[in-house]
Amino acid sequence: MQRRLPTLKNLFRSVLLLSALTAASAQAAEKIDLIIDTDPGADDVVALLFAMASPEELNIRALTTVAGNVRLDKTSRNARLAREWAGREDIPVYAGAPKPLLRTPIYAENIHGKEGISGVAVHEPKKGLAEGNAVDYLIKTLSTAKPHSITIAMLGPQTNLALALTQAPEITQGIKEVVVMGGAHFNGGNITPVAEFNLFADPVAAEIVLKSGVKLTYLPLDVTHKVLTSEARLKKIADIKNNASKVVGDILNEYVKGDMEHYGIPGGPVHDATVIAYLLKPSLFSGRQTNMVVDSREGPTFGQTIVDWYDGLKQEKNVFWVENGDAQGFFDLLTERLARLK
Repeated sequence: MQRRLPTLKNLFRSVLLLSALTAASAQAAEKIDLIIDTDPGADDVVALLFAMASPEELNIRALTTVAGNVRLDKTSRNARLAREWAGREDIPVYAGAPKPLLRTPIYAENIHGKEGISGVAVHEPKKGLAEGNAVDYLIKTLSTAKPHSITIAMLGPQTNLALALTQAPEITQGIKEVVVMGGAHFNGGNITPVAEFNLFADPVAAEIVLKSGVKLTYLPLDVTHKVLTSEARLKKIADIKNNASKVVGDILNEYVKGDMEHYGIPGGPVHDATVIAYLLKPSLFSGRQTNMVVDSREGPTFGQTIVDWYDGLKQEKNVFWVENGDAQGFFDLLTERLARLK
């Protein structure tokens, strides 16, 4: 019996080692197949650099652009600029919807500047747009994808995906999850007293996506207004001393001024970048599954997201609503990833 003990010990160790290797392999294999739909926008550019600095976790298949913070020609140029700054010209950029589904177009030039990015000089990027448009790309890609395999990071109005779903409802088969920066509940709005800009810019599109039945996660103003810049956090980014950190630092130093002054808060939010942090490290955030509806009726509540946080209506819990986040953890992760770029 004593002679067999070492054999049993070795067997036990082998099983543990095999389990560890299997777990590590599974974790390594969990790379997220990602399409980023975006309307750059200052915080969009930060989010794009953040994502493109994380190729081990994020397989970015394409960037799709939409009119939102500024007109489509400028959001498409700014997405290509972010791609150029990150050294990721391998990622195609498709231009999408030039206007909302029904409402009159609205832009946020008062926040993001006429070019969509303040604090840095813009130019025409060397590499152009991919052939075709974003809506056709979404339909083709999602309809032929493996079942529930592609995640969509939604950083602007949801017009492109809504158009794709309207033309080809079956594309839901290819969607694993849609992670949205948008909406507001506890915080109140930032374009009206109750509406957040991305939802206000096209609430009908947001309704279509919501009613499609896809898995939805929302990172609203409730969480982004808790994840704020500070002098120390911006200094750590500046201390990286590469081109990407200079771009991000220059953008944020200009961009956060408006919110700090308007809300009287000690720092500014980096709204869209929270979506990327959530994909990379969801443990930084907390929330709950709840029922949400979007108000697309004309009037003072146009664009509002109504969230049944306490389940008073007993309706289907159709979104995961993120309510809190680890601000320092977010900025530590952002800083670490920006240091990987040139």
